[in-house]
Amino acid sequence: MRILCTNDDGIYARGLQSLEKIAREITDDVWVVAPQEEQSGAARALTLAHPIRVRQYEERRYAVTGTPSDCVLMALDKLLPGKPDLILSGVNNGQNLAEDVTVSGTIAGAFQGMSLGIPSIALSLARLERAKAKWETPEAHGPKVVKTLLETGWPIDVVVNVNFPDRDASKIDGVEVTRQGQRDMVQLFAEERKDLRGGTYYWYGYTGELSDPPAGTDLRAIYEGRISVTPLHLALTHEDAIAPLSAAFSPA
Repeated sequence: MRILCTNDDGIYARGLQSLEKIAREITDDVWVVAPQEEQSGAARALTLAHPIRVRQYEERRYAVTGTPSDCVLMALDKLLPGKPDLILSGVNNGQNLAEDVTVSGTIAGAFQGMSLGIPSIALSLARLERAKAKWETPEAHGPKVVKTLLETGWPIDVVVNVNFPDRDASKIDGVEVTRQGQRDMVQLFAEERKDLRGGTYYWYGYTGELSDPPAGTDLRAIYEGRISVTPLHLALTHEDAIAPLSAAFSPA
């Protein structure tokens, strides 16, 4: 089996080391094609207005001056000797839950693989503090989760979104297959700061407040210490809205 590893945190990211460890529990044929620089929040962006450059660090390890979607496309079109059997994207330093999935570069890398007909899994690690992420947790539990998914299989138009809770590996309270949740409060905010010349600039940040999600959602599973496994797809049409909208635009 050939596995392609990518991410959105960049080629030097600590989570990429964890992802490679997970992949090597499954096969020796592991390839890494990741962004040269961090691309968090890039979603499914493609680099269309600038040239893309590729740097090879070692055998089967490349960095791309672009987004996670660019990395997957370059890997399949230019870098790998053949189509991979599986794409793993992550392990992201921070959870990708609820509405996060629409902006996540980690999940976008997996969606790009899925759209090209390759089974793809996104993996993320929840954490309260970026520098204190518990990387031993995905390293301990990730191989079994991925192997179980491969043995079970999933629809070709689905990406599997795996999130690990912010707990030590020995304190994980099982695995739950979940639905995508929705937060009941806005956590993102813009903090205003001043540079040394008196100019104004802004940093996006998160409040850190937890929502109160219902049982069965990805949010609830992570809050309660379980690994969340959520099947996602790109069909965004709201079926129930079609009939009333069609009636409104129908000739009288």
